[in-house]
Amino acid sequence: MPPMTEQAPPSPTAKTPRSAVPKTVWDLVFTLIIPILILSPNILGSGISVSETVFGGGTTGNVRAYLLAALVPVVYVLWDLIANRNVSPVALIGGAGAIFSGALAFWYVDGFWYAIKDSARSYLTGLLFLISAATSVPLFRVFLDAASIGEKPEDRAATQQAMRDPGVHRGLVLGTVVFALVDLLGGVVNSVVNYQRVTAKFGTDDFNAQIAAVNAVMRVPGLVISLAGVGAAIWLVQRAVQARYGTGASLLEPARLAAAMRERGEG
Repeated sequence: MPPMTEQAPPSPTAKTPRSAVPKTVWDLVFTLIIPILILSPNILGSGISVSETVFGGGTTGNVRAYLLAALVPVVYVLWDLIANRNVSPVALIGGAGAIFSGALAFWYVDGFWYAIKDSARSYLTGLLFLISAATSVPLFRVFLDAASIGEKPEDRAATQQAMRDPGVHRGLVLGTVVFALVDLLGGVVNSVVNYQRVTAKFGTDDFNAQIAAVNAVMRVPGLVISLAGVGAAIWLVQRAVQARYGTGASLLEPARLAAAMRERGEG
């Protein structure tokens, strides 16, 4: 009988790779779909509700379901930061915003004050950006700076040098102001919709159901408004960069920016 030979464990690369789920999908699941399902008094027409089935129903059950729906996105965002060890300024700002939203969940209000509360994060963000525009470091600069973190040191240095240029700095200030104003506008729109549609008393089935409906309705418009603010701000900054370093320069492409600066003898 031939001697038995020890077989090596199968290599992980031998397994059929599974396609990774895009992070955008996970974001959608944990920040929109799961909260809506938790708030729904009749999940997908099944007659089941988290408030009734898990928390016993009534005002207490509805409040607990409301808190759970509000805290799931907070936990997801914080877990994402910790798991990915993301300590960039942008990530930390996002984490702070998530904590702020989580804290507001314990402010039990309805009607006008709920409409204000639901947009409080947008209002706070807009105000912080406006205040930063009067300082030497407008917050939109922080976002653009974070985009160059993974670039080569010389390309990142070119980005830093460009953002210190007075003309580009003015573009960053203007972009920060525009972003802030659009974010504030988005908050106002969201407050108006909530005030019109969330009319039930806090702690009721209808209150939770109305919140779920508004969250679903406002997701796309809110995203469009945010993207419009970012797009307008980037356009203003890019216009300033190209006016200073030429049409081929781009703050979003550090290598091209560095090349344009070298052509001018500034790199």
